Amino acid sequence: MDRREFLQGAGSAAALLALARAGTPVARADNFSPNTPIYRMLVPEIFAPVPDPADHVPAIVVGSGFGAAVTALRLAQAGTSVAVLERGSRWPNDPWRDIFAVDTLPDGRGFWHRTSFTGVDGVTQVIDPFGGVLDVCSYPGIDVWRGACVGGGSVVFTGVMIEPEQRFFDHVFRGVVDYREMHRVYYPRVRKMLRPSPIPVDIYNSAAFAHSRAWDEQARAAGYTPQPIAGAWTWDIVRGELAGRSRASATVGCSNLGNANGAKFDLNQNYLRDAEGTGRARIHPGHRVDAIGVEPGAPGRYTVAVTKLAPTGEVLRTRTLTCDKLFLAAGSIGTSELLVRARATGALPNLNEHIGEGWGGNGDVALARPLDTFEVGLQGAPSASRILDEAGMPVALENWFIPGTSYFDTTVLGSLGIVLDDTRGRFVYDPAGGRVVLQWPPGGSAAAVARAREVNKRAGCDCRSGIRATRDADASFTPHPLGGAVIGRATDAYGRVRGYRNLYVMDGAAVPGSTGTVNPSLTISALAERNIEQIIRSGG
Repeated sequence: MDRREFLQGAGSAAALLALARAGTPVARADNFSPNTPIYRMLVPEIFAPVPDPADHVPAIVVGSGFGAAVTALRLAQAGTSVAVLERGSRWPNDPWRDIFAVDTLPDGRGFWHRTSFTGVDGVTQVIDPFGGVLDVCSYPGIDVWRGACVGGGSVVFTGVMIEPEQRFFDHVFRGVVDYREMHRVYYPRVRKMLRPSPIPVDIYNSAAFAHSRAWDEQARAAGYTPQPIAGAWTWDIVRGELAGRSRASATVGCSNLGNANGAKFDLNQNYLRDAEGTGRARIHPGHRVDAIGVEPGAPGRYTVAVTKLAPTGEVLRTRTLTCDKLFLAAGSIGTSELLVRARATGALPNLNEHIGEGWGGNGDVALARPLDTFEVGLQGAPSASRILDEAGMPVALENWFIPGTSYFDTTVLGSLGIVLDDTRGRFVYDPAGGRVVLQWPPGGSAAAVARAREVNKRAGCDCRSGIRATRDADASFTPHPLGGAVIGRATDAYGRVRGYRNLYVMDGAAVPGSTGTVNPSLTISALAERNIEQIIRSGG
């Protein structure tokens, strides 16, 4: 099949999917999603056979997000053979294909085996169960968003990469990690790889970012000075969308569920690509890690119980792998679950009392206020600017589009509030259900939510015409889960898990519940760079 024939087929598949969304019955090919035949046409790559890892590998990295990708690359560059295990699929990029679900009208490609999803706008949508890119975990009092694909959170985030201010960083890490060293060495190292930069002026002034300009205007009228946000986007691809050289994606509100044309400079285009380029790292999609332990009779080796999954959720194979060194980077939820379960079941009995503790939602609050301009445009997804308010608990508000409404700007301006909030929860093992659960304090982080609402109201104040009304979106969610295996407590100062040799935490689970009023991707990556450098240098 040549490219033209493929695109024609993909167009037909997209039409079929539109009918399915409208309620037209589609022939069921299996017991999972009725739209699986359509997904096979749209994204055949994720249905292709994936390689199995060897029975024994010198190093296994669990996960493929920011911490995992940094770890895999640096280990491979140091000469270590690495297997990267990722439960989700490896999704391709193409400027013209309908690869990912759109944020505004999601389907099974968007979510990890869910039947419904309630977005920050409060609208609940029915979803066909499939192995999509975003996993939404619902706990009492809070929903947690996390990546479920090769590239992890880098595929489903808004590209924001901000270095925290030292006073906020020190408040969170309490001297365990030296901010000056991070600022001098490791933050720049990550920026060199991921190339974040502010939105160029020509893109900011386009119709797609009318809402960003309106947000900045309101902030200035209220006495704030908007600060430009650095984002990991390839701006020439965004320009291509505006010029019609690519299918629209980042300029029409696509971000949380992936960008088909590769506009977002995700980990598949840098760290993971370079790790594979060494010839020593292999990525294994569709491999869910269920449990970890020590190999009986071989205390120097770790066991990793793996389930191989099809995108439909069908179990293809179960195995137990072994490795000499085990790097946990399955995200705050995944890493914490594995460690808490291993301690509770006796698989790793020497794990200390800090395992599962110190979990936080980074102070995230989704907010909205009215858009009061007649200049409406498309929902440009990259965040343009932020403000910081320190009149009470420090709060940053970031300009954010409103996902899940329509392809066009509505009557609201979205903001993501990030509060310097010390509210923490803990993971515990439920023996009756055989699962790990999150215990979140009753009422959650109510004080932080109230503070974010206060700042959002103030930022919408027009001193010439009075106070604009504000609208709450969803204050009971986080796309930035952090903690559960906190550095300096559950681990030493470099991510080595206390009680075991050659077992490491390399992701957001190590971060003490907050990254100090900023999105955590840059800090997670820089911390992984710092820790893996020390681990390699010291031999373990």
